Amino acid sequence: MNPVVIVIVILAVVIVGLVIAFVLLGRDSSRFTFDIGGGVPRASGGNDGSAEAGFKNRLFGLSIFSGTIIGTLLVKLWTMQLVSGDDYSAQAENNRTRTIELPAPRGRILDRNGEELVANRASLCVVAKPDVIDNEVEMKLLANLIGMPQMAVKRNIQSTTGGAQSMRTVAEDVSRRVVAYVDEHAYLFDGVEVVQRTQRLYPNGSMAAQVLGYTGAINADQVEKLTNSSDGAIDYALGDTVGQAGIEYQYESVLQGIKGEQKVYVDANGNVLSTASTVEPQSGSDVTLTIDKAIQKAAEESLARNVKKLREKGRSDCNGGAAVVLDVNTGDVLAMASYPNYSPNVFVGGISADDWEALSSEEAHNPMINRAITGQYPSGSTIKPLTAFAALNNGIATSNSSYYCTGYWTGFGAASGQYCWEKKGHGAMNLQNGITYSCDVVFYEIGKGFFESSNQDGMQQTFRQWGLGALEGIDLPGEAAGRVPDAAWKESYFSNANEEDRQWKGGDYTNLAIGQGDLLVTPLQMCCVYAGIAANGKVPRPHLLKSVDPIVGSGTVVDYQDGTNYQIDERSDYMDLVKAGMKGVIYRENEAQASHFTNLPVELAGKTGSAESGKDHPHGWFIVYAPWDDPQYAIAAMIEYGGFGSEGALYVVRDILGEIYDSPDSSSAVDSSGVR
Repeated sequence: MNPVVIVIVILAVVIVGLVIAFVLLGRDSSRFTFDIGGGVPRASGGNDGSAEAGFKNRLFGLSIFSGTIIGTLLVKLWTMQLVSGDDYSAQAENNRTRTIELPAPRGRILDRNGEELVANRASLCVVAKPDVIDNEVEMKLLANLIGMPQMAVKRNIQSTTGGAQSMRTVAEDVSRRVVAYVDEHAYLFDGVEVVQRTQRLYPNGSMAAQVLGYTGAINADQVEKLTNSSDGAIDYALGDTVGQAGIEYQYESVLQGIKGEQKVYVDANGNVLSTASTVEPQSGSDVTLTIDKAIQKAAEESLARNVKKLREKGRSDCNGGAAVVLDVNTGDVLAMASYPNYSPNVFVGGISADDWEALSSEEAHNPMINRAITGQYPSGSTIKPLTAFAALNNGIATSNSSYYCTGYWTGFGAASGQYCWEKKGHGAMNLQNGITYSCDVVFYEIGKGFFESSNQDGMQQTFRQWGLGALEGIDLPGEAAGRVPDAAWKESYFSNANEEDRQWKGGDYTNLAIGQGDLLVTPLQMCCVYAGIAANGKVPRPHLLKSVDPIVGSGTVVDYQDGTNYQIDERSDYMDLVKAGMKGVIYRENEAQASHFTNLPVELAGKTGSAESGKDHPHGWFIVYAPWDDPQYAIAAMIEYGGFGSEGALYVVRDILGEIYDSPDSSSAVDSSGVR
């Protein structure tokens, strides 16, 4: 009821009550007495008890009482109408209006050439009013039509994540048959509609899945975290769709749009009567990545193909691998492949229990892990260029140092002898040829030199100087730092072992010098190292973001600024020696190996690697940069338990080069020498 009417009614009741009281009290004359003897009447008690005086007293008291009541009511009326009027009006308006949130489409994710990697698609959704839940017959008909359990339909209608008055989403991506049936039988489905909304779409299926990530419903912890991180610019609530991995997660604040609002009029029961106003949602910004779709496709297809071939050769543990392609000068990630992979489309609208079980099963081999940045492996012989720099800079070796390989090294005594991968021996070697032919004996001697050196951490210092054991800082969640072991690490890591086993020994140095033992690196780290060698010591900061594009119009809102992670000032003659040794790997180490690269229009340099894995077959590495004379690309490939680098990883790198230079591999030669 209107507050003014209430005050008027109260005031009238009070006045009527006062009048009645006055009339009744005015008739009481018991206070006056008269002299029977006919004398002058006088008031009892010696006071003036005349009717006129009593009436005046009662009237005066009544005036004060009624004036107080009326004054109080008038003050209250004034405050309600003038002081609190806006508040009461707002409360009244809120009682008859409700606000419904309208979801905003996420921004797209594009490759460097503008090709869609992630987009949005139209989705036909069945929605229902909240009161449909009270009609068991209608819910049962709806469940049968959609093909859902009735309990699931009920649970979806009970959800209030979009607001109490919002239409509840019952099912997404319904068929045209369902749409037609609902339209033709509207009398059966009172309060049910079919609306068009947007859903995330990954048009290339599993391509770049670990890079792109996926979306899912937000949880309570994420609501608080994301709202705080966006400084309130985006209002998150339970039920919203947000990035859960990869680029979708990394650039959530850019891709997420601004919700719209629709105000509706409701009756006393909360039923929607009409629409008052609508503010349309605002789409998120598009994000352009450095990824080249064609190179990405070539990397993924070759990785999958070569893993399959190796398995067919009996490498039963060979189930995964990774490949990374960097622009040497900018740090642009042109491709980042991880095998096995998955399709992010299975997460759209919520992943089913069966799909989640399939992805999590042992047979799936962890497809959601991005092995390029999270996988940590011994580097094998791909570390030898850095070992050479460490030896040269610490006086352990010179450009003229000479070695002799018999296939078995006994530098720490016969009881501690170690084999070279080439058990028949390489013969006379120098440092450059030690890199080219990957002679382990050369690097065993370097390891021994550090063991006897005054700077026993010189090798580790060089490795760390080039970025190993630290994050590269790529704009993706989940990057691993790897490990560069030293005496302090071993003492701590093996704290439960006896004192003898915790000591850093000569064998630890020789293992580290050839990329074995406790050294761990990621494919991204090694690709960055070789990009740095190609650029004469300038190690770029790897990144996937190229630009953020405006919602309306052309151009860009944000352009990524290229950066440098490390600048290593190596002597030019040392750099020339290492580069020459790496070029020799491609064209001199093995004839069959060289045949895969001689038909390319450019020359390149690189290194093979085979890292002991603790299983029957080592992890195979192959890393190159190209062109030799004007480096632009660094490419690293690694196949888990794939054997020697020349058996599988080499072909992945060659296929990527074939895509870049439009020059497919024409060689059918197979390396059988076991080059490491």
